Amino acid sequence: MVGVFEVGAVPFNPDGWGPPDSTIATTPTTTTTLPLHVPFAPFSRSDKLGRIADFTRSFPSSNANPSNRPSSGKPGAANSSDAPFDFSLDFDAFPLVNPDDDSSFRLVDAKPPPRPKFGPKWRFNQHRPQLPQRRDEEVEARKREAEKERARRDRLYNLNRSNQNQSRREAAILKSSVDIQPEWNMLDQIPFSTFSKLSFSVPEPEDLLLCGALEYYDRSFDRITPKNERRLERFKNRNFFKVTTTDDPVIRRLANEDKATVFVTDTILATLMCAPRSVYSWDIVIQRVGNKLFFDKRDGSQLDLLSVHETSQEPLPEAKDDINSAYSLSVEAAYINQNFSQQVLVRDGNKVSFDEPNPFANEGDEVASVAYRYRRWKLDNDMYLVARCEVQSVVELNKQKSFLTLNALNEFDPKYSGVDWRQKLETQRGAVLATELKNNANKLAKWTAQALLASADLMKLGYVSRVHPRDHFNHVLLAVVGYKPRDFAAQINLNTGNMWGIVKSIVDLCMKLNEGKYVLVKDPSKPQVRIYEVPADAFENDYVEEPLPEDEQVQPPTEDVEGVEANGTTNDVEDKETEAQI
Repeated sequence: MVGVFEVGAVPFNPDGWGPPDSTIATTPTTTTTLPLHVPFAPFSRSDKLGRIADFTRSFPSSNANPSNRPSSGKPGAANSSDAPFDFSLDFDAFPLVNPDDDSSFRLVDAKPPPRPKFGPKWRFNQHRPQLPQRRDEEVEARKREAEKERARRDRLYNLNRSNQNQSRREAAILKSSVDIQPEWNMLDQIPFSTFSKLSFSVPEPEDLLLCGALEYYDRSFDRITPKNERRLERFKNRNFFKVTTTDDPVIRRLANEDKATVFVTDTILATLMCAPRSVYSWDIVIQRVGNKLFFDKRDGSQLDLLSVHETSQEPLPEAKDDINSAYSLSVEAAYINQNFSQQVLVRDGNKVSFDEPNPFANEGDEVASVAYRYRRWKLDNDMYLVARCEVQSVVELNKQKSFLTLNALNEFDPKYSGVDWRQKLETQRGAVLATELKNNANKLAKWTAQALLASADLMKLGYVSRVHPRDHFNHVLLAVVGYKPRDFAAQINLNTGNMWGIVKSIVDLCMKLNEGKYVLVKDPSKPQVRIYEVPADAFENDYVEEPLPEDEQVQPPTEDVEGVEANGTTNDVEDKETEAQI
């Protein structure tokens, strides 16, 4: 049992802080048990004070093995749980008698214990407070490093994906859609930034004429999933027409009747409306005849095809003969859209016919399911616009017939988009659509604009993929999704007021021009359009038949090849005959 610890008398110091100088002299009897000449160490309130004794520690007994005692002369030899001042276990030497003998105490390591590898981190980080701003900066720094690493991996992937040195995307789209001739006179240059501020509201259009016949939509295609995909069929016997404005006999008739001032097709009108979203170059031929304005496309124009990955940052192969080049994918997408628009129909012979038959079909031809709505919009007090709009099918909803537009998105290689449709369509359809909106913003906006112009009740989007990424002839249909055009336009941030504002500004600009022929060209490398004045015979090689007034047209000979009148063109021999007669 340890003896009783006696506390000596504590003298009072009236002169200040600490023991008085006369303590030893005045009270020798009370200080005989205290160590002599112990200096007083002053301290401030900011200093950290440790313990001078730990009464909770269990000491071994006096007859314990001396080897179990901590060594007194070696710093750091004691346990890390010991007090900062660890006194010797020699009870005979306690209290201290010899002040010079410093072997009775030692300074041990006062470092904190190692942090355990369990439990929440905040419990062990309290000794290192960190400001929230500092943590945010470190998080942002880590994000920047991760983005740099991801960009580096993408660059390596693009370099190693092909043996050839592929050009970047900017180099692949530098080619203009039409060769600018030196004799062409540039009249104006309009940046797309000015289009974003435009807005114009038009009243509801009126239908002047409906032509063609529609087949009913097969609702069983709404239940298609990637697990029960269907092979995309080919419809080689059905005729599809891509007739420009001035080659349309109905538009010529309406122009002769002075039904409007501006004449255009829905494809050309949608291209103008969605011009700020376009990346690839395109061109539109504008003809000012008297007080009328005709918007045309050249034969074989880029507007007849469908762009693929136009707004994507991933570069496509530049070689035109590559199956994944921009041109090859455009041809493939147009082919897929035509077949998809006919496969999803009932095809039982039951059709909905309208006022007139298809104006471009010859008698006895098998025509694709399509209806043309010739509609008129009022742009000004004395200015009207007539557009030929298309719908591909009809469905009966609530005992009412609703018009449908049918379009298909196509997947050619998941490595380009980063999303595999066969894996994501069923569970993450929204992610697939978001990726397509990023890579094909212009194409989807044009489809939506065409559906709005035709006042279609629904627009059906099909998801078509290749059977194999290297096989661009065989495809499968993975899913069909329907949207309401107005809701989808709001989803993709397509503003109808801005669309009509762009059209109105271009029409006003063209109405100030003199009579003649002009070309509106999208710059291949800059977000702007240019308008050129061109000679009257500028596209004589492209336009096999000049868009002249109907009474001045040279009628084709009776032995004309079948189907020539359908597309409003003649062959080269007839073209020479026409020139000879003129």
